[in-house]
Amino acid sequence: MAKKKKFIPSGVVCILAIVVIFGYMGWVMGFTNMLNTIMKTAHDLLLNTVFYLMGLCVITGALGKLLVDFGVVDILQKLLRPVMKPLFNLPGVASLGAVLTFLSDNPAIISLCQDKKFSYCFKKYQHISLVNFGTTFGMGILVIIFMMGQGYFAAPLIGLAGAVVGCIITTRLMQYFTCKDYPQFRYENALSDEEMASIEEEEKELETKPHQSGFIRVLNALLDGGKSGVEIGLAIIPGVLVISTFVMMMTFGGSVEGMDAMGNDIVVYTGAAYQGTQLLPWLAGKISFIFKWLFGFEAPELVAFPITALGAVGAALGLVPEFASQGIIDENAIAVFTAMGMCWSGFLSTHAATLDSLGYRSLISRAYTSHFLAGIGAGIFTHWLYVGITFVGSLLGPKDSSDATAQTWNTIQNETYRVEIIVVENGVKASQATLDVI
Repeated sequence: MAKKKKFIPSGVVCILAIVVIFGYMGWVMGFTNMLNTIMKTAHDLLLNTVFYLMGLCVITGALGKLLVDFGVVDILQKLLRPVMKPLFNLPGVASLGAVLTFLSDNPAIISLCQDKKFSYCFKKYQHISLVNFGTTFGMGILVIIFMMGQGYFAAPLIGLAGAVVGCIITTRLMQYFTCKDYPQFRYENALSDEEMASIEEEEKELETKPHQSGFIRVLNALLDGGKSGVEIGLAIIPGVLVISTFVMMMTFGGSVEGMDAMGNDIVVYTGAAYQGTQLLPWLAGKISFIFKWLFGFEAPELVAFPITALGAVGAALGLVPEFASQGIIDENAIAVFTAMGMCWSGFLSTHAATLDSLGYRSLISRAYTSHFLAGIGAGIFTHWLYVGITFVGSLLGPKDSSDATAQTWNTIQNETYRVEIIVVENGVKASQATLDVI
């Protein structure tokens, strides 16, 4: 069958998109101010956000490698094994994937899935769902530590619970879609017996090598893990600088310098960092009641975080300090950010490459659909979990000072006082009366 000719070349579409996007921003901000804002915002994000995230990546990478090499991860795997089958329909060894991606990033699941000894424990449909399963916990420790570094401690843990719910949704959905498209994968093993036999021979050869001392093992683990942290930190630079800069310029407005005669803010664009067109808040404001009910967002600007987390969670984290400086963020938003940030974790930029490397390119669209729905579910669950915990806490917690003051005043009002009145004329008592005052 002959291929249909395209009426509009893809290059023309790309040019039109660039003209529309940058033409709109230049029309609102002024082209000179737009260019200055792009450069200054990217520069500030590089210095104040990227290097901070890279430092966290190095520390968590070193810690993760140390835990793996000294068997701590194996202990965690055994502890988590009883919950893996009923919740995720995965063998217990899959918990290792959650721990590794939680301590590092999504790509950790690639190396694990390509490990033949690890993959031998899975059916094909389970092996494919590991991509969604591991991505849900990607950069989890980084997200939680970052949120705690902003001064929130309980909210990130509530978000972690929401991410687990999102993981259940995406893993189960991916398994359902895989078995629906390829029913034979339900019964086929991920690896054959011949491949497993070759792995056992390789392990026997490794056992003959001399063992290293404990100090050298610790040193190698810390340095190798820290090196992987640097690689992750470098990998998030494009996402933070490009995606976060673009999203911020679509989220924030100009500088407010006074008010006009009608009481409206006078907005001025100076080319400073973090100025923008406020297009996303305007669009979100049209349906803000949906975001408020689903996620509890009090400000429409907050929708920029989950949108950015679709492509890069590191870039999404760069939005949080600016939200905090504007006073539009609260504990509920931090909890929802943690859940959706961990669950989505930039899956738009990793799922395709991961599934392609495993040889399952035909299931990329299924993986995207499953993971997108899981992120929405994680955010909704986290919001209402936070509402429930807050409500229970208000019932069980101590009453505030206003309640105590009101109770004291009611007690005073209910008390009765006896007042004796004596009238004196010319130094002589003329009359006397006693009154009961309530």
